Amino acid sequence: MAPPSRDWVEVCTIGDLLVRAASLWPEKEWMVFPDERYGYAAFLDRAEAAARSLLGLGVRPGDRVGILMPNCMDFLDVQYGCALLGVSAVPINARYKVRELRHILTDGELVAIATSDLISEYVPLPELLAEALEDRPATLRHAILLGSGTHDGYLDRAGFVAAAECVAVEDVHRLRRAVKLRDEAMMMYTSGTTADPKGCVLTHEALVRTGMAAADRWQTVHEDRFWNALPMFHMSQVFPQLAHMHAGATIVTTTRFDADVALDTLAAERITYAFTTFPVITQAIINHPRFEETDLSTVRLVNETGAAETIRGVQKKFGAAPVVTLFGMTETSGGITWGAPTDDEEKRITTGGFPLHGTEVRVVDPETDEDLPPETPGEILVRGPGLFERYHNDPEKTAEAMRGGWFHSGDRGKLDEDGRLTYLGRLKDMLKVGGENVAALEIEAFLGSHPAVQIACVVGVPDARYDEVPAAYVELVPGETATEEELIAFCKGQIASFKIPRHVRFLTAAEWPMSASKIQKFRLREQLLDELGIADPALEAVGA
Repeated sequence: MAPPSRDWVEVCTIGDLLVRAASLWPEKEWMVFPDERYGYAAFLDRAEAAARSLLGLGVRPGDRVGILMPNCMDFLDVQYGCALLGVSAVPINARYKVRELRHILTDGELVAIATSDLISEYVPLPELLAEALEDRPATLRHAILLGSGTHDGYLDRAGFVAAAECVAVEDVHRLRRAVKLRDEAMMMYTSGTTADPKGCVLTHEALVRTGMAAADRWQTVHEDRFWNALPMFHMSQVFPQLAHMHAGATIVTTTRFDADVALDTLAAERITYAFTTFPVITQAIINHPRFEETDLSTVRLVNETGAAETIRGVQKKFGAAPVVTLFGMTETSGGITWGAPTDDEEKRITTGGFPLHGTEVRVVDPETDEDLPPETPGEILVRGPGLFERYHNDPEKTAEAMRGGWFHSGDRGKLDEDGRLTYLGRLKDMLKVGGENVAALEIEAFLGSHPAVQIACVVGVPDARYDEVPAAYVELVPGETATEEELIAFCKGQIASFKIPRHVRFLTAAEWPMSASKIQKFRLREQLLDELGIADPALEAVGA
């Protein structure tokens, strides 16, 4: 094995990565659902079929195709079918509502969107999408329903399959061979500081390089069996798929997370890496009555996020299997820093680890961009091959984020003497609810559409299940009335459930804590934490 200073990266497009895996390990299991199993070669056949259907419908390289589905093989077929053709896949959060869907359909300039009548814990997606399509953008030529039935306004599965009949599989691979590393592979929407989700343009190289670097950090081997129940529209599914495809390893997933089923799966499938990742999943597993009696002896690695004490509790439960954590975001194809299985336990628990190979991290003064000494909190800056290309349709925001050639994350952290990163919270006005990025302004804008609301201000408060949840402070229009229950009910069914405020408090114009010109949100947050009797984990993290 070459010394670390002389290693190299054999990077390729996503389509080439799949063809390579199918050629090297045709019969090796690639993707396992509770009732379905596909090897690499069999999955390539499925992806080729989806690519032929897309070509038959007139989809061409450079186009964008949306995917609005729960976890299922159809999701993967379309995603990797797009990759083979040089078409950009746009995975869409299945918790989004009509307003958010309309924004993505229009802003993303989608030429097609595929959905499913398979129901997970979400609403029936064809009906939801049909409502969004009532105001159909001119670019959208096809709405595809890959389910067991039919629905007015959709091309059904039979029609989608029939579209492939006039397209040869060699046409797919002719296009695959022309895809460039820096071509757009995916556009993933993430909430920012604007009222609507923004599209992050990600290239084949960025996604594959991040997957390969993660596989290296995790010490992934061909025999690994990786359990990941996170949604396929989330980056925490996208790049781990590529990491394990690179090694020819196996991924085990499910359409709907259930702690009881998860425990049985971890044992029966002889899982080696439990990618539980978010407390809402991990806590349900480790607190299950059968956890202690379940044979998890094959698990060699566990992934988790959250406060150090939360991770410490997970480590205690899993015993000898190291628990690692990370720092990452959509703009970096998922991963920036990660703990390694061989790291010191305390460092694995209290830091997000070292940057992935090829990635550089700085912590700077947010006002001057000057580097700060170790253990000094500041803004996290990132540079490396996994960075996004741009924010779609927003050159100004792209330029602002990429000042000086470094991505300014808007997040707060510190580096230790050795270069490990610890994440300390957000400088920008963002929340992270159960792993989902949520812009406070997006919730504020929706609350502001209520006729009784004059001002709405949203902050995040800690939550044992979701890590953080939104809370709203509201000033009512003079002469109008509204209750906490009314405003929460106003949000239900209109915005994604994880964006709905869990607490609503009312203030008068004179009660807002103000700086010279702005509301001091940190004061509102402190006020609510004090009322609820919740300690501030950000202050605890820095020893305040």
